Amino acid sequence: MKTASIKNEGLCTECVHTQQSGEPSLIEPENSAARYERESSAQLILEVSKAANSHLDLAQVLDAVAVALNPKIHFNAVAVTVIERDQARLYSVHLEGLDTKPGESIESVVARAQRARHIDRKPGPLSQPLQDTWISEFTRTRRPYVCTDLRTQRRFRDEEDLFEAGGRSYISLPLIKHDELIGAVTFISFEERDFTPDTVQLLQGLSEIVSSAVSNALAYEEIKNLKEQLQTENRLLQDEIIQRSIFEEIVGSSQPLQRVLEAIERVAPTDSTVLITGETGTGKELIAHAIHRRSQRSGRALVKVNCAALPAELIASELFGHEKGAFTGALQQRIGRFEAADGGTIFLDEIGELTTEMQIALLRVLQEKEFERVGGNRTIHTDVRVIAATNRNLKQEVDDGRFRMDLYFRLNVFPIHIPALRQRAEDIPTLVEYFTSRFAARMRKRLRQIDRQTLEAMQRYSWPGNIRELQNVIERGVIIADGEVFRLEPGTLAEQTRSTPPELEPVRADDIRDEEKARIEAVLKQTRGRVAGPNGAAARLGLPPSTLEWRIKTLKIHKHAFRE
Repeated sequence: MKTASIKNEGLCTECVHTQQSGEPSLIEPENSAARYERESSAQLILEVSKAANSHLDLAQVLDAVAVALNPKIHFNAVAVTVIERDQARLYSVHLEGLDTKPGESIESVVARAQRARHIDRKPGPLSQPLQDTWISEFTRTRRPYVCTDLRTQRRFRDEEDLFEAGGRSYISLPLIKHDELIGAVTFISFEERDFTPDTVQLLQGLSEIVSSAVSNALAYEEIKNLKEQLQTENRLLQDEIIQRSIFEEIVGSSQPLQRVLEAIERVAPTDSTVLITGETGTGKELIAHAIHRRSQRSGRALVKVNCAALPAELIASELFGHEKGAFTGALQQRIGRFEAADGGTIFLDEIGELTTEMQIALLRVLQEKEFERVGGNRTIHTDVRVIAATNRNLKQEVDDGRFRMDLYFRLNVFPIHIPALRQRAEDIPTLVEYFTSRFAARMRKRLRQIDRQTLEAMQRYSWPGNIRELQNVIERGVIIADGEVFRLEPGTLAEQTRSTPPELEPVRADDIRDEEKARIEAVLKQTRGRVAGPNGAAARLGLPPSTLEWRIKTLKIHKHAFRE
């Protein structure tokens, strides 16, 4: 029979019985049952589409899908699984007779579903390797996967879990968004069933809607996670601002401190390299901030790098950046701290910890103001002011061959030495009042007075951790304060105090070093080498454990010898 094209536009299918040639048409008239079926399916898809567009919560979308399907084809459960790299993760599920709560986690829903079905075993993992699931079929075919009898047709590991949960047959369809496979929607029955081609075709139409709903839900989840991350970072930033605001003003009026302030005023307007020296906890970073704020570069960034905190194999990448593929894990290009600080200031803390190789690289940046990224060959020019800091005696390090002499002279253009707190003891009352007031305001406590005996004890104490230790001790005291008087509990400060007035104290570095070493060793002996914990040496000395560990390493103390 010859086939002719139909050109009777505007006529319904039932009206087209013959071709213009007079031959019978190959298109059969649509009977009322078929038309009803088609319209019913279209109405169902429309209802599901409305539900999908009116809910961001995917569980509510699945509920709407199940309700809309129920008069036409009944399923006991509907599940959505998403693909995450090489894993398939159960993302949302609707179980007949189980109402989900807004915002309820999938873990909670699965646990309640198991209790509702009296399944005693512990729920399986929500994520499984993609290859262990029927969804792996979609990576090849993108066609519906139909299982009519789970008793005899279990091919994948996750079908075992589904069978134990009561599933007996299911239809799973791929979820595709912008030609990318994002997961699967699975319609589950607790009975063995044969699924007609019409049923599969209907569910395919629904899967396109569910794909959009899943894509929207994933985007919403990502936005929510990014918002939470932003809030967390914002809280951290606020804490940093609060912490920095505590040191925003350099507090004190002693002569040693006044000499430091005069040096800051002199060097800040220039572009000269500054080397800040002093014991740990004296506020070297605060001095760097003060120099930057008073410089012509204050409108640009102050980029901070702790050279002691970076592994030797990563510090080159951190300082100078790297090109994509420069080493294992370098998945994309990254700019370094010197590049980020262009036009501003870079603060290199613990400069004495740099390896010899990095000292050479840093010397080149200081001399030539240029560098290359790790794995790159393009020379990058930078305009950066360098402020370095160390608690080491770099001159001694040079004499011992551990620090390059040429780099030392490049850094030591304008040295500023920060006095230890014991060398400016007359500032202690002012500092105590300042920190107490700031911490009390943060913690919403009313502290109107400082206990006289507490203040005298704090003035007698030698403060090996300097201002950082003083700050920590005061914060701890404010936390436990009950009334309006700030006082420290007995034993808060170690027994070691100055035996001579501050103005008669020797200030030789070797004497200070030996005194501190003896003090730490005495406390380690009492704690049998234990550093951290409520009864550790750090708590007794009023220092953070990390700080004490660093001092032990710097002073070459063998803490393990005290464990016997």
